[in-house]
Amino acid sequence: MGKKDAQGAQDAQDAQKKQKGQKGQKAQAPEAPVARDERPQEPAPPARLHLHYEQKVRPALTKQFGLKNPHQVPRIRKIVLNVGFGEGGKQSKALDVIVSELGLITGQKPVVTRAKKAIANFSLRAGQSVGASVTLRGARMYEFLDRFISVAVPRMRDFRGLPTRSFDGRGNYTFGIKEQMIFPEIDYDKVERIHGMDITIVTDAKRDDLAMALLREMGMPFRGESPVQVAAVATGS
Repeated sequence: MGKKDAQGAQDAQDAQKKQKGQKGQKAQAPEAPVARDERPQEPAPPARLHLHYEQKVRPALTKQFGLKNPHQVPRIRKIVLNVGFGEGGKQSKALDVIVSELGLITGQKPVVTRAKKAIANFSLRAGQSVGASVTLRGARMYEFLDRFISVAVPRMRDFRGLPTRSFDGRGNYTFGIKEQMIFPEIDYDKVERIHGMDITIVTDAKRDDLAMALLREMGMPFRGESPVQVAAVATGS
């Protein structure tokens, strides 16, 4: 075989190797990314009770109390749900059930409350679990209050209205519930222990009469009064 023939054979082998390498690189090439829908997601619509507050409650309170500055119109700042369970340190499983139920009711993870100091008469140690609580703000706050007024209150036995003397003098309202089963999120067949809870509605009214008028316009069923009906309101879309 001549020198030219040997060189031609070597070039042919190199070409074959190069072609095979290119095929391997094509086989190992990463897959093209899947096209995603990059359109911006539409925000969730505001809660029905929030719309009712903006469109109905604010004008009503402004007219009733002659408020000239829109910042004087009170609003609900937060709602706090608290379940006390003094045996939480001894019955951790029962406390876990309470935490789970409170999470189902509010749609938010509760916080386990603990004793700040030891009390010998109650066999209480500092740091011991004594219950659970949840603080709701924003959309979840309005949604919970709407569900409480329209769904949970009608399920109360022998309900005659919420007390009107449970304000603290600074525009905050606290009332108690005897059974957690009034909330539809709780499965009656799975309830192991009946417990109540305290619900505190915190407003920035600073006055009890203004806070009571706010809650009355929001549909709170006070004792001896016909509650305001909260109907569907226009969203403006």
